[in-house]
Amino acid sequence: MQPPDLLPPVVATEYIADADITAAIELFFVTKKGLSSHLIDVETYNGIVKLTGVTDNLLSWDRAQEIVLAMRGVRGVINELIVNTLDVPDEELHNRITHALIDDPATMDYHIGCAVTDGVVSATGIVHSWAEKQLALRVLRGVRGVRVIKADGLTIQWGEFQNSDAEISNQIQELLDWDIRVYSSLVKIFTRHRMVYLSGTVGTAAEKTHVVSIAYQAGATSVNADELHIAYWAMSTQLKRDKYVFRTDKAITEAVLATFRFDPRVLSYQTVVVVKSGIVTLTGNVSNLRAKQDAERDARHVVGVWDVQNLLKVRTKRSITDPDLCRTIEYALARDPYVSDFYFTVKVVNGKANLYGQANNHFEQEQAGEVAAGVNGVVAVGNWIGVRSHTQFDGSHLLFRNSAALYPGLHSMPDFALADRIRTHYLWSAALYDQDIHVTVESGRVTLAGTVDTAQDRNQAVSVAYEVGAREVNNHLHLPTASRRLGSGL
Repeated sequence: MQPPDLLPPVVATEYIADADITAAIELFFVTKKGLSSHLIDVETYNGIVKLTGVTDNLLSWDRAQEIVLAMRGVRGVINELIVNTLDVPDEELHNRITHALIDDPATMDYHIGCAVTDGVVSATGIVHSWAEKQLALRVLRGVRGVRVIKADGLTIQWGEFQNSDAEISNQIQELLDWDIRVYSSLVKIFTRHRMVYLSGTVGTAAEKTHVVSIAYQAGATSVNADELHIAYWAMSTQLKRDKYVFRTDKAITEAVLATFRFDPRVLSYQTVVVVKSGIVTLTGNVSNLRAKQDAERDARHVVGVWDVQNLLKVRTKRSITDPDLCRTIEYALARDPYVSDFYFTVKVVNGKANLYGQANNHFEQEQAGEVAAGVNGVVAVGNWIGVRSHTQFDGSHLLFRNSAALYPGLHSMPDFALADRIRTHYLWSAALYDQDIHVTVESGRVTLAGTVDTAQDRNQAVSVAYEVGAREVNNHLHLPTASRRLGSGL
């Protein structure tokens, strides 16, 4: 694999060589956490990436695919990774799955049964939407020991009143128009007998995948996206500007509420949404922390939203004692594929979970916090887990030229190498490659300055810096349209 300073530069052209895409993916797999990169083989043919080899859990299987889809030049992914996880006796795995579904505040009320045979989970039952089914599958994938999930028996029970084909098409179009992650003007939608046909052009493979997901959210029973093509020019700055045209606060409010109706964690709550000059304030009560977090995330994905003030209060439905909640969190951490091997101390006071211990990197630190936040009864999380020195060489000496010769016995990554690694990841990111981001590094502390298009891009830039080795990140990135509006006094 080529080190980043030897990777061919990505130029403004329609075509990116397959060999360059493969080299960039292998670089990403080595530097990003949560993957067994040494066990994964990558091949690229005409922009279609094929992944073969082994990963140790289903979340890692998903992560590998998501990383590839978000890269420049990729037109699709064939994921043939095999999940080779530790053997867990069927009875014990069934017990883990049962507790995972019960402990999650959304799926605890779902009527789902699972049969387990040698790590293969066959899910049965009824859910009420495509989004509910995906949420349940995500919970199952997060149980250590699950190799394969068969979900044919997990059926969607549509309501008595179903949308017509025209209503499905209109709903998809509205969701695309308001979603900051999609440039919808080039996407055409046709629905017949609840089967949605998508055509036109999108800029990235990740965007295409997201468009398909939105079609299912709107009620499609199947989606054909064979004629929805990926083209480099569809990521143009001008198209982005067209996406960010002025939206009234009233329209933004309606769009945020519409987004909540498609999120099974949020839809059942009477969240109050107030928008002023693009700043969204969320108030009201929800029964769990994950619903509060997802409501904010959903709002931030709406066009015209510049910031979110999340004042939602978590009021749990069930009274759970702190000791019981502590044990439940410990059990949830123990069954998670990513953090089950760590020893974390959990202390719960009035429903707030405080986590202590050491993780190898920020990815594992955040994963532990996510697991705790997903436990029913948790109202807040204090993540005090420390991160061990993650700028040590762990095979990443391959990432810059002659490091061993230039720095014999070196135990930490030089600042210039960390800065180069971050810039290389930005360069190959379909979302960040053309953003005005300036990177400086001093003693492992990264400072980001410049301009990005959306709050999502701003957060992603920070996440990338941490993923590839930053000790700390000072985020001075700003949003150009927001600053102009604030400067005009609107």
